[in-house]
Amino acid sequence: MIEPCGPLEDELSPFHIILICMIISTECLMGVAANGFIVAVNAAEWIRNKAVATSGKILFFLSASRLVLQSFMMVEVTVSSTAHFDNGVVYNTLKVSFMFLNSCSLWFGAWLSFFYFVKIADFSSSLFLKLKWRIAGWMPWLLWFSVLISMGHSALFFNDIDTIYCNTSFPIHFSNSTKKKYVTKTSVVNLALFYNLGVFIPLTMFTLAATLLIISLKRHTLHMGNSATGSRDPSMEAHLGAIKSISYFLFLYIFNAVALFLYMSHTFDVNSSWNMLCKIIMAAYPAGHSILLIQDNPGLRRTWKRLQLRVHLYLKKQTLGPTPQAKHST
Repeated sequence: MIEPCGPLEDELSPFHIILICMIISTECLMGVAANGFIVAVNAAEWIRNKAVATSGKILFFLSASRLVLQSFMMVEVTVSSTAHFDNGVVYNTLKVSFMFLNSCSLWFGAWLSFFYFVKIADFSSSLFLKLKWRIAGWMPWLLWFSVLISMGHSALFFNDIDTIYCNTSFPIHFSNSTKKKYVTKTSVVNLALFYNLGVFIPLTMFTLAATLLIISLKRHTLHMGNSATGSRDPSMEAHLGAIKSISYFLFLYIFNAVALFLYMSHTFDVNSSWNMLCKIIMAAYPAGHSILLIQDNPGLRRTWKRLQLRVHLYLKKQTLGPTPQAKHST
């Protein structure tokens, strides 16, 4: 709920506001390009082969949610930097949409980590072996179930997400004037619900799956190192690279989840530097994670290199102009 109190007076200088908007917009553009590429590649494979691998389905859902999320963030940054939402319906709709997209992104990222853990990790438990055989059939249902969870828990926040009001008696030092100070309060019940369904559960899943996968890969790497005969094994190099990539994913995921929770709980003032830092982190995670996914996925990496080559040849052709044969034929 919003109690309108006039236009927002920014606490940051105009230069800092413009700089932050440029940083966030750049991150969002990179994310839109990376996630759009992943969506296009997996969609094309899905249409061409009438089927796609389970990992491709997860990547499609994950990248599609991030594509919409980062497009939404660019619009939100542009609008919020020039106007204050004094319409409760508009404000609540934007908040619910933002929460739904972030929740989907967190859930899909958690399922991707869980799927890689089940498929790659080496544990002898009979329950784990059964899960390894059945996870591919369960995953589409789990993805749609995550969408329903995100939609349901986000819809609960449409009314009375939080209350925004201003205190017009906030004094300015060394001056007899006052200025408006915007304060946001969030319901403790709503915050607890958002934290548990939207952040804590997928964060726990991602962290446990990534940690167990790193342990399994390290154990296998040590075993290969003990049995090595001298030169570095390419398989060991692949394992070390996988450990490094998963560690990066885990680092980005945790930072994003913490920043999202702090931002949604209104821990900091609306225009404080800490709140802006949370926005920058939330925009950087989908872009950075998707770029790493392209680099670490052989199929996506090959397609990206072919696309780069075609773009380079096209630009070179446009720069050099038509060939002599083309000129003669015309």
